[in-house]
Amino acid sequence: MNNSENTFEFTYTDEEMMKLVLDSIPYPIVFCDTDHIIRFLNKEAEFFYYRRRGYDNLIGKSLFNCHTEATKAMIEKAVEKLAAHGNEIFLGVNNRNQRKYINPVRDENGKLVGYFERFELNLEK
Repeated sequence: MNNSENTFEFTYTDEEMMKLVLDSIPYPIVFCDTDHIIRFLNKEAEFFYYRRRGYDNLIGKSLFNCHTEATKAMIEKAVEKLAAHGNEIFLGVNNRNQRKYINPVRDENGKLVGYFERFELNLEK
């Protein structure tokens, strides 16, 4: 911040700033395109999938490499609902007691361009 003018000087591109914002979220965020190809992992998702689960280089690979046939079918059904202008869909609670959601990402015309999985601590027991 420039004290004499009370303005912020950003030295980040929009893309870098967006990554910083998404990396500040304390839960894994995985963004996929409509072909279920992983396009982005935030810092928490990288830690979970690379360090804990042992996956490597997931960007550009199918999300379904990380899922069973049962969860693959559940995700495909959810994405069909998102494509029909659905909103956030609750997928269930995982074995780490986190609620799992799938959220649509749309272009300026409302067309589904992808989706992201997000997790949050399940406070209901």
